[in-house]
Amino acid sequence: MIDLKLLEKDFESIVKRLKLKGVDENILSEIKKLFEEKKKIKTELENYQNKRNILSKEIGKLMKEGKKEEAEKIKKEVADIKEKINNLEKQLKEIEEKLYSKALNIPNIPDDDVPIGKDESENVEIKRVGEIPKFDFEIKSHDELGKNLNWLDFERGVKLAKSRFTVLKNEAARLERALINFFLDHNRSYGFEEVYVPFLVNSATMTATGQLPKFKEDLFKVEDEDLYLIPTAEVPLTNLFRDEIIEDLNKPIKLTSYTPCFRKEAGSYGKDTKGIIRQHQFDKVELVAITKPEESDKVFEEMVECASSALEKLGLPYRQVMLCTGDLGFSAAKTIDLEVWIPSQNTYREISSISNTRDFQARRGKIRYKEGKKNRLVHTLNGSSLAVGRTLVAIMENYQTKDGKIKIPKVLEKYL
Repeated sequence: MIDLKLLEKDFESIVKRLKLKGVDENILSEIKKLFEEKKKIKTELENYQNKRNILSKEIGKLMKEGKKEEAEKIKKEVADIKEKINNLEKQLKEIEEKLYSKALNIPNIPDDDVPIGKDESENVEIKRVGEIPKFDFEIKSHDELGKNLNWLDFERGVKLAKSRFTVLKNEAARLERALINFFLDHNRSYGFEEVYVPFLVNSATMTATGQLPKFKEDLFKVEDEDLYLIPTAEVPLTNLFRDEIIEDLNKPIKLTSYTPCFRKEAGSYGKDTKGIIRQHQFDKVELVAITKPEESDKVFEEMVECASSALEKLGLPYRQVMLCTGDLGFSAAKTIDLEVWIPSQNTYREISSISNTRDFQARRGKIRYKEGKKNRLVHTLNGSSLAVGRTLVAIMENYQTKDGKIKIPKVLEKYL
């Protein structure tokens, strides 16, 4: 959550940065009014408290002087003031609760070095890695290859659930499993501890990482239960430390986990309806880190390197892209996307997003660490390493042969 004290102190400057992320200006106007009300009530409250203190001292003085009748009159005045103080404190609490509720819908402030832009067309390419394959035959898309090889069964996926669910069969199912194992082993070699987490979490968990309340429509909820299917392992992994004070954070906590992910993809209909690029259920291996503030930039670079290295080991051409302010996610202060080459689309497509959320999620989830006698907010980071389905797509298309078969990257041979 955004730091409300910082927002109140430097409102115009912070709002200028938030507008670059397309924040709802109506919410900002409402927050500004609440800040003004809060200031007015606090001033009035302080005046009454000072008056009460002065009169209380006067009562003590009059009682010592034996002027009981005068003291009783002032006591009545103090009682009236106390009632006004109680009412003002109640109003102040209500305003603070409203501010907290509004703040839950305000995105994170982008870092100063994030490029300014309105949407993904203004993202900044950092570098390209790997040679784009050249084919001496007419290439096929992954969905065509999947049907021909009896790897992907779209019709039965729809029959079992609805559109955007797919059944993986034969070598595709084995390759999916091989990729999951490869990614987990690869991440462990980078010092990430493997964790297995629940795929269902409660609303407090979803709120801490920023999915609720703003993105409720994108989530699958269990009827009559305070449980949601996770959209990414970032949610349970980060929340392992919710409402906790970490005693020892001398080394960053680095975690990796495989989970299926579930997203309604609300508002994305018409995009990527063919194949398995955009599904309601997909597998992903995630990276999450909990760090001290001064170490989060270094860990961010390590996470980008870890995910990038996995693509290089698979021999897949990709590029790194710095997201501009208009394309930056709700919780992110900075994000680097990895985009893999998809031959049938003749373009790069996102396969990983690595984000530093600074203390945004930590403030929402009250995740702190002990530094001397003080408790400080941690920084949290997350990233895909990698989206398994999209990696499968990239392998199928980049490693396809003239006779319609698929070569397997050498690094996966031991898993198959």
